[in-house]
Amino acid sequence: MSVDVATGAEQHWMAQAIDLATTNVDSGGGPFGALIVRDGEIIATGTNKVTVDLDPTAHAEVTAIRNACRALGTFKLDGCVLVTSCEPCPMCLASALWARVDRVLFAADRDDAAEAGFDDRAFYDAFEDPETKCPTPVVRVEMASRNAAFDAWRGKSDRVDY
Repeated sequence: MSVDVATGAEQHWMAQAIDLATTNVDSGGGPFGALIVRDGEIIATGTNKVTVDLDPTAHAEVTAIRNACRALGTFKLDGCVLVTSCEPCPMCLASALWARVDRVLFAADRDDAAEAGFDDRAFYDAFEDPETKCPTPVVRVEMASRNAAFDAWRGKSDRVDY
């Protein structure tokens, strides 16, 4: 993780993400906000809706990515920047990677979030250190048909690769 001096535009976007996060608290959501920016234009925004929507994946970053993909009519956000009020958790970072955003900018970090009661450091640890015991066991079940869906995918001539 690096810290850079932000441009004026980046600071403006970050101020908007922080404002979204702060306003979201008053709306019953979590204190997180995010933007997707392309060519200097805000394409979509997102706020944390975990408790509002009863959806543990409804983090601000994921919500912004979903909204941007719908707005642009694509599942790839190359050429875009994810601007988020707080360091993305492992799920949100993975979502940004899958969306192919060019960059991620954040303000508060994981320690700031932990101090506010959002301590997901165990998740970071599980991904960063292979010796760390994962909080949720992940176990492979041996199945002879385990590649059936992949075989069907490889045989599909009109598939959309991603």
